[in-house]
Amino acid sequence: MKKLLLIFTAVILAFPVKVKADEGMWFLMFIERLNHRDMQKMGLQLTSEEIYSINNHSLKDAIVQFDGGCTAEIISNQGLVLTNHHCGYDKIAELATPEDDILTNGFWAKTRADERKPKSLSVRFFVRMDDVTKRILSKVNDKMSELEREKAINQEIAKIEQENNEGGKYTVSVRSFFQGNEYYYFVYQDYNDVRLVGTPPNAIGKFGGDTDNWEWPRHTGDFSIFRVYTDVNGNPAEYSPNNVPMVPKHHLPVSLAGIKEGDFSMILGYPGRTNRWMPAAGIEQNVKFAYPAWVEGSKLGMDVMKKYMDKSDEVRLRYASKYAGVANYWKNRQGMIDALTAHKTAATKHKEEAEFNKWANKKENKATFGNVVADINKYYGATNEKARHDNYLMTILRTSNLAALPYSFGRALVVYAESNAAKRAEMKPSLMEAIEETYKEFYGPLESEMLAKQLNLYATKSTGYAIAPYVKELGEKTNFDYTAYVSKAFDKSVFSSKEKMMAYLDNPDKSIVENDELYKLSSDLLTKYRENPENLETLKNDYQKSFRLLVDGLRKANPNKKYYPDANSTLRLTYGKVIGLPRGNKVNDADENWYTTLKGTIAKNKVGDEEFENPKRLIDLYNAKDYGQYADKKGYLPVNFLTDHDITGGNSGSPVLNGKGELIGLAFDGNIEAMAGDVIFDPKLQRTISVDIRYVLFIIDKYAGAKHLIDEMTIVR
Repeated sequence: MKKLLLIFTAVILAFPVKVKADEGMWFLMFIERLNHRDMQKMGLQLTSEEIYSINNHSLKDAIVQFDGGCTAEIISNQGLVLTNHHCGYDKIAELATPEDDILTNGFWAKTRADERKPKSLSVRFFVRMDDVTKRILSKVNDKMSELEREKAINQEIAKIEQENNEGGKYTVSVRSFFQGNEYYYFVYQDYNDVRLVGTPPNAIGKFGGDTDNWEWPRHTGDFSIFRVYTDVNGNPAEYSPNNVPMVPKHHLPVSLAGIKEGDFSMILGYPGRTNRWMPAAGIEQNVKFAYPAWVEGSKLGMDVMKKYMDKSDEVRLRYASKYAGVANYWKNRQGMIDALTAHKTAATKHKEEAEFNKWANKKENKATFGNVVADINKYYGATNEKARHDNYLMTILRTSNLAALPYSFGRALVVYAESNAAKRAEMKPSLMEAIEETYKEFYGPLESEMLAKQLNLYATKSTGYAIAPYVKELGEKTNFDYTAYVSKAFDKSVFSSKEKMMAYLDNPDKSIVENDELYKLSSDLLTKYRENPENLETLKNDYQKSFRLLVDGLRKANPNKKYYPDANSTLRLTYGKVIGLPRGNKVNDADENWYTTLKGTIAKNKVGDEEFENPKRLIDLYNAKDYGQYADKKGYLPVNFLTDHDITGGNSGSPVLNGKGELIGLAFDGNIEAMAGDVIFDPKLQRTISVDIRYVLFIIDKYAGAKHLIDEMTIVR
């Protein structure tokens, strides 16, 4: 499930449908009013105050946003942070070298002094939130255009953020919900000294690789451990050897009691993005235009990276994180296409919008809501081909460093060349640092081939919308084969290596940049990517207004229904139960299809296969049945399990908690059957795949011999 995506299926636009207990991503401040009674009936033993409190410590104080894109949790009174292996993947890869390949071999700090600091890594704690809807909407009126409305809202947001940051102590973010019909502010505190404590080897943390991604049954030990440090007074601080482990307000107790099907469970985390209110025409655009381009471009990028990664450990480490991210979204988007098509989601939404239109065109509603659906459909009809084009272009920028790097660096190099000696001396250290960091993840032959092949795909497949003009001009001369052009441009370019970039800083000349072919090409691509065609501005304005009114109208038409807002990387709670899937034709080693065991992990072993070869020590522990205190009472060692929680990308690393608020697992993926979950929630097929906390502790203790970390935790038996 990488930093950002996942799951769902039963219609949010549906009118009479009651939200089921396991559907929804709920604000913590409304748990008492909206959810607490339901949760108690299912097995919750905590009060709402124990989940979310402003004045006292509560569960929310142990939940953090990890590195801006995942979730993590505090699991000791000394600042230990648990998250997914794939969430820490890029930091682990950054700290790995061919000589000390901790990504492949794993790493466990024996002492605090052995913990390793990535260059940049932070965690964000949630402090409080509040409703500012009335205040913000009082600043707008129906006569405003969407741009005027946005300007007025942003001015008020800036005031609210300034009022609540306590002189810079906190980060404050005002966010829009229900498509601009509600607004809330969130107060956070950021900690920037976060160090790697331990990670299993890739063969455990990423077991099953891309083949098992989004699939059940799973056997993946997807976890890693970090630690938060503060200054001696407990305040956030930049890295210093004098910093001390954090003493958190709350840390999660860890349960060894085990779980069974039907048990209540809940997840707190930072889901990234859902589109449950998306109109039918938007779904059709994604399925037929946007996602197929994304899938095709991503697969091409993966193939090019893999070709070079297989030849060199150094290249493999440089591109490991990028490859994993591209591969994750590639499979996700194909799964979305398949699931949305199979469920006929667009057709269902069309029916719902037809029902909405009946309500919207009643005499008392028509003036406000009568044209909403028509304006939405008109916008999507005009932008379908643009969506295809934009996704081919986006995959160039996501997979090729040479697509964006020359433009972003080039502008800085021109300014550098135009500056006087004193200004250059001031700029040079930061430029050198940026160059050094950028080219750590750069391999010329791969980048050259990637750019040429992606340009060909973009130019030949984006046929319904005008491509970037310079790309078109170059392609028409060579039947859109860019191989020779890119090769020649790369050889001459200042952007082709770290050494050339550093040499430029010693002898700057802006004409070198301005005449550089890769700079001209990159500028062309970025200009096209940021293009806002004038002929779409009116349609876009009408669409934005109509989408906001559609959501407003749907809620007004059904005022007694419980609604939850789309995910947008703000802290949410989702709850449900431990539950399996029908077995179908997929083989699972377990007696019931809601969990997997180490037996199944070992059964998948394939010697020489980077996705499925188990470490010898893991096999030895299995053969000896040496599971320690982490075995289930039935004798097996649990690995992964299923729940019916409503989560998505960004929930990776979220804690799965029992009714007492004790940690029982770590969410890391969803199932392919419910891949349409960002748009619809399917109560029959929706599942979250989690690592059983007992497997996490087994790997730390019995496999890695890092029992000192277990001793830090509050273990509940």
